[in-house]
Amino acid sequence: MNDRFAKTPEPPYYAVIFTAQRSEDDTGYAQMANNMFELATKQSGCLGAESTRDEHGVGITVSYWKDEESILAWKHQAQHLVAQQHGMERWYSHYELRVAKVERAYSGPAGRSLG
Repeated sequence: MNDRFAKTPEPPYYAVIFTAQRSEDDTGYAQMANNMFELATKQSGCLGAESTRDEHGVGITVSYWKDEESILAWKHQAQHLVAQQHGMERWYSHYELRVAKVERAYSGPAGRSLG
C-alpha cells in the first residue's frame, strides 16, 4: 500500500474535506501546513489524512475521524485555531470545508471486481 494513503478502518467514520486556493502571500504557509498535518494525525480520534496541491495553488486535504466529537475537538485545538486565523487573513483567497460520513470504502485495483 502507498504511504500517501491514509489507512482507515471499516466504515462508518467521518471525512473532513478542505479545498483551498492559496493566495499569493504564502509566507510561512509550508511550515504551518506541515505542522498542522502532523498535529492533526496525532489528535485523539484522527484516523489519518491525505493531501495534494496542484501547480495553481489549489489544494485538497482530507482528514478522517472516528466521530463528530473528534472533529469538533480538532476544530477548537489551540494551534489549529492560530493556523485557521492565518489562513483566513493571509494564505487563502477562497476555501471550502465539507464534513461527510463515510458509509462504504474499498481499495484496489487488486482484488476489486466490477460486478
